[in-house]
Amino acid sequence: MHPAVIDPNSTEILPVAFHPVLWVAAAGVFAVIILQSVIYLRAIRKAGAEARLTDRQVGRAVRAGAVAAIGPSLAVALVAVSLLPLFGTPAVLTRIGLVGSAAFDVAAAGLAAGTQGAQLGGPTYTQKVFAIGFAAMTLGGLVWMVTALILTPILSRGDKALRRVNPAVMTVVPAAALLAAFFTLAFAETVKSPVHLVTLLVSAAVMGLCLLGAKYLKKSWLHEWGLGIAIVVALAVAYFMTAT
Repeated sequence: MHPAVIDPNSTEILPVAFHPVLWVAAAGVFAVIILQSVIYLRAIRKAGAEARLTDRQVGRAVRAGAVAAIGPSLAVALVAVSLLPLFGTPAVLTRIGLVGSAAFDVAAAGLAAGTQGAQLGGPTYTQKVFAIGFAAMTLGGLVWMVTALILTPILSRGDKALRRVNPAVMTVVPAAALLAAFFTLAFAETVKSPVHLVTLLVSAAVMGLCLLGAKYLKKSWLHEWGLGIAIVVALAVAYFMTAT
């Protein structure tokens, strides 16, 4: 819509939430993501050749990563759909779908709306409040990216220094960091309710069975589909537990 129809005091969010400028910005972000993906895929093939990996092995690794991303992507999509009435499609695409966190973005927008004496989705949720909330979410995401841009070279130098002292350290530290991060996230969910705990245990059991099946049954596809299968089964269990 034309900017002239925008009224900061209006509670009609659609004129600003679906403004052409936001669509152009969203398209630009996705164009960058597609370009990055192409660059990374080319780099993967080049690195694979240098590491003496066959095209088949590289293809299997890429396919495994793509399949493993299906489950988490579905979860993000469900969250995004629930936020569409609040923020509109362009804002959700650029925030939740790419560099944002649903919990952070909603909290940031809520705090920003609170500074104006308004509430997200309420009768006081005006176009002005939407713009302020969207700005808060965007600035938060910007800090994340700038922090990563600054700290990555610094941590890279630390990585090289540790490898010179003891190369074995950097084979353990990344794995330990990942395990600690996932354990922290998982443990935070288990204390919410028995359903959360059972869901976690079921997903872990299914993933373990898939890995064992891949090893002893010589079914390599179980490695690729294991995470997706575990997520679907765990979600089904959680659904039936909450439905009864």
